[in-house]
Amino acid sequence: MEPQMDEKRDIELTEMRKSVEKHGSTAEGYSDTTLMRFLIARSMDEDKAAKMFVQWRKWRTAMVPNGSIPESEVPDELEARKIYLQGLSQGKYPVMIVLTRNHFPAKDQIQFKKFVVYLLDKTIASGFKGREMGNEKLIGILDLQNISYKNVDARALITGFQFLQAYYPERLYKCYLLHMPWFFVSVWRLVSRFLEKATLEKIVIVSNDDEERAFIREVGEDVLPEEYGGKAKLVAIQDFQLTPPSEDGPASSL
Repeated sequence: MEPQMDEKRDIELTEMRKSVEKHGSTAEGYSDTTLMRFLIARSMDEDKAAKMFVQWRKWRTAMVPNGSIPESEVPDELEARKIYLQGLSQGKYPVMIVLTRNHFPAKDQIQFKKFVVYLLDKTIASGFKGREMGNEKLIGILDLQNISYKNVDARALITGFQFLQAYYPERLYKCYLLHMPWFFVSVWRLVSRFLEKATLEKIVIVSNDDEERAFIREVGEDVLPEEYGGKAKLVAIQDFQLTPPSEDGPASSL
């Protein structure tokens, strides 16, 4: 990074920290890398980024009072075995697969929202190298093969993407949609209305052989399951073992 850019970045981060305090909170203990995600998400507007950060802290305290969602609080969602965690892509991003055919609209919306936090937290944590750096991103793969109308759940997709946008800024590297059936096109059109431009730009709908080859190349054969052209086996998220983080470092932004 050039010295001028470096200086500009430091000023923006300092102003954001001051703005967070003006909004009655504090960014003390949080790394510059974490705060930078909020700045980028709000087009480098320090005040808007500060508001977003303060809202995130309030939400996190209310939604995840103990720092993480225990599996005992999301038993119905885990039982469906619909989320898989595959390790790191070629670019070192954690790869999460959603088997949509195993999903059915939740009767318990509170449990479903907790499950979204559980799966995003665990996926991001699987990318930590000893400890959190604050800028880890993930790759999501939404597999729509063999789904029926019973699996269609626009509300769940909107919830997932809204959580990413509001509470996990700049955590999504890319989201691939595979095997989209014709009847899902109108559902996706509806979901897309709730997505910010920056999110939409990270969505890749894989619809031909060239796109499929590019998808396999980017994610990597070693982590992609055999059914997607890779060499790995599917690993349910509850069976994936995280490496314990080291104790030192800034406050967790999860």
